[in-house]
Amino acid sequence: MSGKRLPMARDSVGLSAIERREQNRKRLPSWFRTNLPTGNAQIAFNEVRNNVLEHKLNTVCQEARCPNIHDCWGKGTATFMVAGEQCTRACRFCAVGTVKDPPPLDSNEPANLAEAVDLMGVNYAVITCVNRDELPDAGASHYRACLEAVHERNPEVGLEFLCSDLNGDKDSLALLLDGLELLVFAHNVECVPRLDSTVRDHRASFSQSIEILREAKRLRPDILTKSSIMVGVGETDDEISEAMQMLRDADVDLLTIGQYLAPSARHLPIDRFPEPEVFSKWDQEARMMGFKAVACGPLVRSSYRGGLLYEEAMKGGEIVTYGDSETL
Repeated sequence: MSGKRLPMARDSVGLSAIERREQNRKRLPSWFRTNLPTGNAQIAFNEVRNNVLEHKLNTVCQEARCPNIHDCWGKGTATFMVAGEQCTRACRFCAVGTVKDPPPLDSNEPANLAEAVDLMGVNYAVITCVNRDELPDAGASHYRACLEAVHERNPEVGLEFLCSDLNGDKDSLALLLDGLELLVFAHNVECVPRLDSTVRDHRASFSQSIEILREAKRLRPDILTKSSIMVGVGETDDEISEAMQMLRDADVDLLTIGQYLAPSARHLPIDRFPEPEVFSKWDQEARMMGFKAVACGPLVRSSYRGGLLYEEAMKGGEIVTYGDSETL
């Protein structure tokens, strides 16, 4: 081998497979947009942003370029990721890097995370994680240490944990949840069951995710459980309804549904853009099924308005999930 990089395979018109996918990427619909905060929400957003800049903090909100950063920060919610920046799985929708053997866990991460949440000045923190399949407990003890550190330093901050499936290990789940100060335990099924092999890593499945959610509720009936579904990856409307019912049958309390956006041309292509009216239909359907709170709209992500969603579940009343953020 000469060490020279070989040219990418090209078709008859001179485009590589990646270039063709980029060329064929669907354009965003005209109604696909965000609204900047105003009034008190703008003031709150500026305070959080200034804290982030002053202390050079990092959040998933920034790194993922989330379209809802103004909305969530303006309502006192931020999302942080622990256990590294590389995942042991290779889901086709996800922008997080994949590696078989990630670097060791950072023993200072719990204290650093607690400090970041404190300095940021939020009232509700969503902590999420990468998959760490190579660890005996799939990372459960480290996740617990992070959450405990945040609560100890910031007891007034509401905590939500968006967890991996922990390899389906219920003992690891029990280790994580036993006596933990937590408001919401979340785990995303991501897509409808039929599309598991298309969308997710081969070690993940709808059935395994459902079992983790069901077991979490059994272990800690005092904690709200939550899951999220992406649309636009090849599902039908009926399959979304069926998936929602399966989640409700597992006693999942909170549900979010949002539009999938491909991070790049190398990722799973977008299949469709359901109209806002379709999201509204799913929203009302989910509420009729008995979910305690629902966030459903094109720009909704799994941690979208996390604190407000929790409040809705505890106090009642619907949260607007599409349209002007100031209607809340």
